[in-house]
Amino acid sequence: MNKYLILLPLVILMVSCKPQDSHLYVSCYKAVMTNPPENVPTTKTPDGPLAGNGDIGIVIGGVPNRLTFYFGKNDFWRAYPVYPGGGIALPGSLELCIDALDGTDYHVENIFDEGYIKGRFTRDNLQLDMKAWVSATRHTVVIELKPTVNCTARLKLRATEGNTSVTAAGRMGKVQWVTRSFENTPLLEWPTHVALALSTPAGASVRDDNTLELPTGKTTTITITIYTNHDDASWKERACTEAASLTPQLLTAMWKEHVQWWRDFWGKSNVQIGDSILEKYYYASQYMLASCTRGDKFPPGIWGNFVTQDSSAWGGDYHLNYNYQAPFWACYSSNHIDLLESFDQPLLDYMDEGRRHARELLDIRGIYYPVGLGPKGLCTTRWPLTPDEMERRYATRENTIDGGYKFLGQKINAVFSVGNMLMRFYSTYDTVYAWKIYPYMLACADFWEDYLTFEDGKYVIYMDHFNEVMPNLRNEGQWRHLLGDVNSTLSLGLVRMLFHGMLDMSRHLQIDAGRQAKWQDICDRLVPYSTGETDDGRIALKNVESYPGGRNARPSGLNRVSIHALILPGGVCGPYLTPELNKILLSDVEQWKNRSRQPGDWGNTFGNGVETCFPGAVRVGYDPDFILDQLKERIAAGSYPNLWITAAGGGIETLSAVPMTVNEMLLQSYEHVVRVFPVWNRSKNASFDNLRAYGAFLVSSSLKNGKVEYVRLLSEQGRLCKMENPWKGKEVLVYRKGRPIETLAGDVFEFMTFKGEEMELKELYFND
Repeated sequence: MNKYLILLPLVILMVSCKPQDSHLYVSCYKAVMTNPPENVPTTKTPDGPLAGNGDIGIVIGGVPNRLTFYFGKNDFWRAYPVYPGGGIALPGSLELCIDALDGTDYHVENIFDEGYIKGRFTRDNLQLDMKAWVSATRHTVVIELKPTVNCTARLKLRATEGNTSVTAAGRMGKVQWVTRSFENTPLLEWPTHVALALSTPAGASVRDDNTLELPTGKTTTITITIYTNHDDASWKERACTEAASLTPQLLTAMWKEHVQWWRDFWGKSNVQIGDSILEKYYYASQYMLASCTRGDKFPPGIWGNFVTQDSSAWGGDYHLNYNYQAPFWACYSSNHIDLLESFDQPLLDYMDEGRRHARELLDIRGIYYPVGLGPKGLCTTRWPLTPDEMERRYATRENTIDGGYKFLGQKINAVFSVGNMLMRFYSTYDTVYAWKIYPYMLACADFWEDYLTFEDGKYVIYMDHFNEVMPNLRNEGQWRHLLGDVNSTLSLGLVRMLFHGMLDMSRHLQIDAGRQAKWQDICDRLVPYSTGETDDGRIALKNVESYPGGRNARPSGLNRVSIHALILPGGVCGPYLTPELNKILLSDVEQWKNRSRQPGDWGNTFGNGVETCFPGAVRVGYDPDFILDQLKERIAAGSYPNLWITAAGGGIETLSAVPMTVNEMLLQSYEHVVRVFPVWNRSKNASFDNLRAYGAFLVSSSLKNGKVEYVRLLSEQGRLCKMENPWKGKEVLVYRKGRPIETLAGDVFEFMTFKGEEMELKELYFND
């Protein structure tokens, strides 16, 4: 039996689907759910139908006669510094009770190309069609219901209660509203209010007993308009007023705007690899990410805006030692830069507190960040506020560790996000953006200039730990003996990344020339990564040079944490940058197959790391067919019918796994060398349009019958392009303005571009 047969219920038939553009190609795919969700509500990843507009998200739970729509919102937080209790919260829900649907078949689809949920519930002569969408351009959720026989629906709009919140409900004309507020409680750093306003714009109205008639063959529309005080100071009035103003004509206009937004989104880039399973997850992942992040909104936390209850795991916060950064890793190459606009703001908002931590706890300059943040300068990761609670949860009464904040033995949390900042800078060379994030990067540089120890001609890193170190119930609160890592690979890689980035950024902005010599010295003399000989005589990477008490570390090989440092987002190692080290890392990846405990566990990614290990293996140059086979096994072993790949320790971070892996196989540039189909089986046809490369280039190419047909390039900034020859050993003809202008040769060649220039490269034939 085919090992991917388990995925067949989800595979979409692609009958005569020959797209003319990327929007049509995406329309070949959808998620199909034929059973009610089992994990809604949940503290982690929901398995129900999903839709969103980057701010408001909906998850549908329940059975056909008792559907519940959970409304999430990225800016609805309980701004409390400890979880559980603090973190992103659930505004409310709508229960849709239609007794006639009892016992009907369940069939719901996520439609990616136009961003909506489609449902059909059937039994005998009864059929009810449902369409639900979150307006891409407004603050409104739209639910459309069309039955084949008369039905009655009971609507129960609720604001979530508890967790110190205050709720209220009422009517304003035909609009029914509920509100939920967090305010005036101890340690709450700022108030949050939300209003959900329900209306029925097409003439039907909800009766006083909250029932609504659904007439035969007609579409009845229910809308829920949602505002917080972070959207508008008059949040409740704004929600109710907009809900009351909705008309069928306005809804039609909203739908056109909505469809156009998604059409524009899918038009940014396109890949075709001839594998329907991976293409489906590729586009599903991008659909879900676009549904939960948008430029002018609060950024999404660990579970995005798909929260279905308060006190979601880790408070649904911005976890800085990779969870917050990872969901966005494919956005750069996929040319979805617009999804990144909100990423930096929480980091910038915490800078004053970060400086205070560095000064008070370490007596140095710069910024020092705990492991978890929220919006508007909120720290979510304080230790429990009482010794009793500390003892219950962590087996020690010491709740003043590191001033009461969770740093978990790691100094690198602030620098982790620099990886994303640099990926965006190198992908766009956007000077306005560079000025925005340069102060943050400079504060990180200040910190590490002071924190590094210079001895024996090298810069050395003490007491920054490869793994989180903390008291817990397993170690019975005894943890300080675990402190003492020397030269953690995680630290070395990300610090190198930081100072290489400082040199590039300061030169681009023509600022701080007097500091560049110091930064270059750190790059040159930072201690090398540690390696050692394994029992079988192989040289492998070490996590650290030595452990507490001077214990020599054994070589354990490349894993997801060291990938963060060296490869993604670190980007300081690779076949061009560090060819000898890359051979060691490639050998380390080869050992992963010997450590897999069960199918799908290649790279040990069930807990965390599916978004890290697979593209990491691509970047070091491992066998592409094996990687893709293992990726499909991982998907089969751990994903939901809504096509969300699951992990024990994280949520939306997994949405970058398939797009990043595929993009890096088709196009690489992180070493500032553009490489088309660098890790791809050349016997398999593939193509891509408008993938983004370092240097601010949009690149398109096609591989057919073993040959690269062309490379098209749009230069946004007019920079020098360094490219690995797509036709190894052949000369290359460069077309500018449609005319053959010059020839290039060599394994790697360079050519200048002009801002806004479109170019095409082809293999040179003697008859060209």
